Amino acid sequence: MKILYELLELQGISGDESRTAKYLCEYVEKRKKNWKVAPEIFFGEEFHDCLLLKFGHPTTAVFAHIDTIGFMTRYNNQLISVGGPEVIPGTWLVGEDSLGAIRCRIQGNEDELFHDFPRGIIPGTCLSFEQEIRVDEEYIQAAYLDNRLGVYNALKLCETLENGWVIFSTYEEHGGGSMPFLLRFIQENAPIKHALISDITWVTEGVRHHEGVAISIRDKFIPRRKFINRVIELAKESGVPFQLEVESAGGSDGREIQFSDYAIDWCFIGAPEDHVHSPDEKVSLVDLQAMIDMYQYLMKNL
Repeated sequence: MKILYELLELQGISGDESRTAKYLCEYVEKRKKNWKVAPEIFFGEEFHDCLLLKFGHPTTAVFAHIDTIGFMTRYNNQLISVGGPEVIPGTWLVGEDSLGAIRCRIQGNEDELFHDFPRGIIPGTCLSFEQEIRVDEEYIQAAYLDNRLGVYNALKLCETLENGWVIFSTYEEHGGGSMPFLLRFIQENAPIKHALISDITWVTEGVRHHEGVAISIRDKFIPRRKFINRVIELAKESGVPFQLEVESAGGSDGREIQFSDYAIDWCFIGAPEDHVHSPDEKVSLVDLQAMIDMYQYLMKNL
């Protein structure tokens, strides 16, 4: 869990993912010699702050977005949301501008949002929820489990993966944008047929804590049912606990795969969380382990 704690402490709001990308690149360089297969690594200005790992001969890719929701400062102590953070007056935010470290509270509401930092903050500064990680026998609770858990799952997969892409993407929480050039590069270099989206979903009346990883049949977008059925059959064979999700809203990097020029099947598979996009996101440890186990099985058998 040490890796997960380190990931949760990283600040990486959409558009400002460079620190997270640097951490991941250093982590991969340090650990790859101990993995079952050492991947080919693609990283650098050509890919902005995305990281691509190619293992063996891929036909399937796993995508995990590394950005988070948060806030950006404007003028006159104003705040603007990045992505869709839960606005709770009194919540602590942290960050840093050229004048030093920042710790302030949210004031106002979604229509008129402010901070209370006495000296003011340089416009364009990114602020994140102050982190407080809480773990007991049943749950992990913290800010930014979405999508630090998806990234953690992808890193755990790298330890045993023989064939496949593992892709760490950016911008997902605020409209996307990195997937088109990532997909083009993948399809021109080692094409895939399938994609799994390593992300975190919602606890709802039909998706609950402690009942396994959620396999999404649909959110706002509808992937090809033939592929979803294949994933569900493999999930049954795996013996890993899972539950099925059917929603009318929400989206992920899967949206950009479906809207791309490439015939790639995709499926969102992730642990469900409560208190979404707040400082108190909450995920069952049983469901997190099921997510890790399911990805290991699917990437061997798809």
